[in-house]
Amino acid sequence: MASGDIVPIELGLTDGDLVTLWAPRWRDGDDEWEAFLGHEDDLYGFESVAELAAFIRTNSDNDLVDHPSWAVIAGLSAAELEPEENFSFDLVSVPELAAGDPDVDVVGELEDTLAMVRNIAEVCELDVVTKFFGNNPVLGALASGANTFVGRDGEELWDQVGAAIVKGWDDVLDAIDGVVSTPEVDAAAVAVAEAELLAAEENEVDADDAVEEEEEFENVDLTADEDDEEESFWDEVGIDPVKIVTSEGEQFTLRCYLDDEPIFLGNGRTITVFGSERALARYLADDHEHELARVSTYAEVQTAAVDGSLEVEVTDENVYVLTGLVDDLAEGPEAVDIEQLDLAVELFSDAADYADDDSVETALAQSNPLGWYVSYLLNPDPNRMAPNPPYATEAQQFRDLQRAFEARLVSE
Repeated sequence: MASGDIVPIELGLTDGDLVTLWAPRWRDGDDEWEAFLGHEDDLYGFESVAELAAFIRTNSDNDLVDHPSWAVIAGLSAAELEPEENFSFDLVSVPELAAGDPDVDVVGELEDTLAMVRNIAEVCELDVVTKFFGNNPVLGALASGANTFVGRDGEELWDQVGAAIVKGWDDVLDAIDGVVSTPEVDAAAVAVAEAELLAAEENEVDADDAVEEEEEFENVDLTADEDDEEESFWDEVGIDPVKIVTSEGEQFTLRCYLDDEPIFLGNGRTITVFGSERALARYLADDHEHELARVSTYAEVQTAAVDGSLEVEVTDENVYVLTGLVDDLAEGPEAVDIEQLDLAVELFSDAADYADDDSVETALAQSNPLGWYVSYLLNPDPNRMAPNPPYATEAQQFRDLQRAFEARLVSE
């Protein structure tokens, strides 16, 4: 996660859902800090975003006022303080999550929630919570993703996670409940913030209506234009040639989507690649066992390869250049080619989904350093401060993703 930001979060606690602010680790000279909105031993939580906004605007005696982003957060509209969905942590539901099936969503939500609980325990010096994690190292398995809990051994491991939570979670929740308080807030400031939220909601409805009308108008024109366009062979079969540029050179393969799920030329765990378009076409003319063979239109590709009419043509949106990104990320946001990064993230994510591997999703979650950095670059927000150097951690995490992806590539 990039330093220099303050993030609105929501915590589901015993007495209900509360909103507050979290400042991920940031540097001040040689020191590194992390904090929540609060004062001394209290962590402040508010029942509504309007109350949070009012407090921020009227209070100058809390643990975040010296943060480099405090002026930015204090200047946001109330609507901009609404916690994003991936920054909502329901602590009360943790036992229920641990009692469910360990699918990708459940494991991811549980890991994110426990990570936030660790942060609270460290900042608020909650020995009970720290000991809970120290006494239950099995909880660390969540960071490896849902695949860790597959098979007999995985099921046993998941049962151990559930048993640890059942045994100690009440004490954890009590400890956190005990440090959360809600300070008094100026009523007039709350009323102003509530009015802002209402106006923002009305504007959003109006904007959605306008977008729908515009889309309806554009669809009329696009339908006529599309009738005039001639589809390519690859458009007709719904399979795309892909070019990947790594330090080893150019490599070519195929990819398509079935029900939005990516399928590559390969066996599910690896992706078969070729040094040229011609080599790929020659391979497609022969019979091989691979995942794309189960796609109904693949037979048309093979037929065209056999009769010599197949032309492997890669469009610009299917060219993925991976070289140089790690160095650019290490240098800083201004050095990064956003389009190149966006395509690389798409490729890594597709390859991981194809292999039923959630490691990329985990690495790119905004609760992780790389995920926060990438989010800043791909989803710019004028109210968010730029990440602060150094960027070594983020660059190394991206390097790890790239190496894992390139390890899936098998040359023919």
